[in-house]
Amino acid sequence: MTITLETLQHWLTAPAESEHLEFKEAKSGYQNEKLLRYCAALANEGGGYLVLGVGDKLPRRVVGSQAFVAATELNHIKKVITDKFRFRVEVMELQHPDGRVLVFAIPSRPIGHPIDIDGAYPMRSGESLVNMTPDMLKRIFAEGQPDWFAQAAKSDAGADEVIALLDTQTYFDLAKLPFPTSRDGVLERLSNENLIARTSRGWSISNLAAILLAKKLDAFSPELARKAPRVVIYEGKDKTNTREDKPGNRGYAVGFESLVDFVHSAAPQNRSIEEVVREEVKMFPKQALRELIANALVHQDFLETGASVMIEMYADRVEISNPGKPPISVERFIDEYRSRNERLADLMRRLGICEEKGSGVDKVIKAAEVFQLPAPDFRVGAMRTTAILFAHQDFSCMSKADRVRACYQHCCLMYVSNQRMSNQSLRARFGVPESKVATVSVVIAAAREANLIKADESETTSTRYARYLPFWA
Repeated sequence: MTITLETLQHWLTAPAESEHLEFKEAKSGYQNEKLLRYCAALANEGGGYLVLGVGDKLPRRVVGSQAFVAATELNHIKKVITDKFRFRVEVMELQHPDGRVLVFAIPSRPIGHPIDIDGAYPMRSGESLVNMTPDMLKRIFAEGQPDWFAQAAKSDAGADEVIALLDTQTYFDLAKLPFPTSRDGVLERLSNENLIARTSRGWSISNLAAILLAKKLDAFSPELARKAPRVVIYEGKDKTNTREDKPGNRGYAVGFESLVDFVHSAAPQNRSIEEVVREEVKMFPKQALRELIANALVHQDFLETGASVMIEMYADRVEISNPGKPPISVERFIDEYRSRNERLADLMRRLGICEEKGSGVDKVIKAAEVFQLPAPDFRVGAMRTTAILFAHQDFSCMSKADRVRACYQHCCLMYVSNQRMSNQSLRARFGVPESKVATVSVVIAAAREANLIKADESETTSTRYARYLPFWA
């Protein structure tokens, strides 16, 4: 790609640095070590451009760079990059009216081969460089190998065996398709979906078919059976006393509704809401449980062995966790979407289990607000991602962290709905009267201090009528 001043102007007006663009001022120069690390990070993320001489804060402006001014310096650093990484970086020099701009065009890494710097594999995280997680490295090393979902869960199965192992009736019901009049019609449909494939000795049933449609996962293999979701219900607020431990065994799609029904029925009552609507209401909204369970199933890391989706219910909360770390930060769950398992997500969307467009977390937060629950919490551990729904709690009993998290999530929810958060809207979210204006203002101030929200200065500078945006808007 030829980089011109017109290209640069387009980049300057981009709303945010993308995974393929990185801006640095580098007014007086730029360290070789930093340059090498950014080259490695961008290569690891599919390639991109490192632009020196441009500020990385909005609104971006050309400031000019004196990095690698001499031709000998530039040729030397290009040779260093080639010797270090075994790939060639193109360098383009632009003479902008506001100063010299240097653009390094960095190619993508080879398939299955992350780029390292002295044994560390850098990637970008916000404005910083961090080392890739073991989860991400494992996925890169697995590139070029057969996709887990395409691998055979059962080989050389007879036609009758395929029908016996897979719940084809429920599949056609979920897909809203008429059930074929013949066995061959069923097999043809599954084959067209690449769920099964004809072999010289029968049919090969893919892992995707098994994980979604299995009547019994343990009929395929112990490894596949361990991918089944597990529900554990505890008597109190910790793991001391287990009331019920129920491992699943059906495929995700054919067993989804019964799984959600079971978890919802096990939840305690929400006495606070019941007093208003005068009917029995469960503590955790079914819609929120449905979305979180679907997310956990879809976004788990299937390359993790001996690990499954866990649904753990306590007296005051339910924790839904899945193996693997998310590809995006938890702060961006509301507005961003990146599927770890595209084929699984696509088929589950078409079967009505989940929405691939990424509105699930929005629905969870909205349900928590309607039911006046504390804000859901999303946590990333060493090997798992956990979503937590809390039981009802009065505003006066919420911790500062709970209030600030609710404020941020409410602000995000308003923004993605093309609205703006205000003191009034946040009071309505917490269910508190106008007399709590000052108290809610303290929460807003704490969220601003934590750099989670910012004032929408395009609206008004008046404190009384202030409107707020998420930090990323």
